[in-house]
Amino acid sequence: QEQLVESGGGSVQAGGSLRLSCAYSLYPLCTGWFRQAPGKERERVASVHTDSSTSYAESVQGRFIISEDDGKKTVYLQMNSLKPEDTAMYYCAADFSLPRCRATPWTPSNWGHGTQVTVSS
Repeated sequence: QEQLVESGGGSVQAGGSLRLSCAYSLYPLCTGWFRQAPGKERERVASVHTDSSTSYAESVQGRFIISEDDGKKTVYLQMNSLKPEDTAMYYCAADFSLPRCRATPWTPSNWGHGTQVTVSS
C-alpha cells in the first residue's frame, strides 16, 4: 500500500482558513479528502478524479478547494470560511487503479493517518 502523509491540521476560529497537505511517493490516478467527526460516519469532502476534474460535498462547496501539485507529489485541501461543523479528523485518500477510482461510491484503498481540524465559534 502507498503511504500517504497528511499535515496542516490545527485549531482555528470560525471564519478562518487552513490548508491541509498530503504527500505521496507514487502518482495516484485519483485522490481525495474525507473527514470523520466524533459519533459520525466518515464522509467524502473533495476528490480529484482520473480526468483531473474535481468534486465536492455540498456542505463545503464554494469554501474548500482541492488541488494537486504533481511536481511535489502532494494534494492539498484549502479550507476557507471554516465553520464549527467542519471540526473533524481529516484523512487523505488515493487509488492507483482505474476501476477503483471509477467505482461509485469510491472506497479508497490507500489512506493517511489523519490530521485533526478544530474550528471554534
